[in-house]
Amino acid sequence: MTDATLKGWLAGDDARPLLVDPDGGVTFEVPRSIVVFPGSFNPLHDGHIGIADAANELTGRLVVFELSVTNVDKPALDADEVTRRLEQFEGFASIVLTRAPRFIEKARALPSSVFVLGWDTFVRLLEPRYYDSVEAMQSALREMRDLDCRFVVAGRLVDDEFHTFEPDEVPAEFRDLFQALPDFRLDISSTELRAQGETS
Repeated sequence: MTDATLKGWLAGDDARPLLVDPDGGVTFEVPRSIVVFPGSFNPLHDGHIGIADAANELTGRLVVFELSVTNVDKPALDADEVTRRLEQFEGFASIVLTRAPRFIEKARALPSSVFVLGWDTFVRLLEPRYYDSVEAMQSALREMRDLDCRFVVAGRLVDDEFHTFEPDEVPAEFRDLFQALPDFRLDISSTELRAQGETS
């Protein structure tokens, strides 16, 4: 694969995930049974790296970052912005590009994966408004189980309170899909880092 493949993927509507390795090589051959760490990475920071290291230690699996060029809450990313964010991973880690804004689409694109997410994203994962109904949410969780996917939840500082995963936050039928990322805390926010950059 060459850079032309990346440019072609960004310019088109190919639904296949595209893996970009630390050396800049690209391929549609994404490994299975990996840890997938989704995010916007705007910017990539030490908190992301710490979570990835902790998830690797917990699971023993390769960690691959994931950037969706489409998002349920934000505008789609253009090619220049995707390229800028990819540059952060050069010489550091692999990242997979998707057109999978919700976790059900991520699971379909990357079956047999362990997805690592922060507590705030975990809460949104269980919000029916992202699925149109409670029944649709439950159906999506069942499909993700059938796709052999599960989730590791990292604690997150929200509104000056540190939240961690509690099993009773999940309907009993789905508790086996989730586990906490233990003994990890690093209170860094991409939003705050961007704000600091704007004011410095």
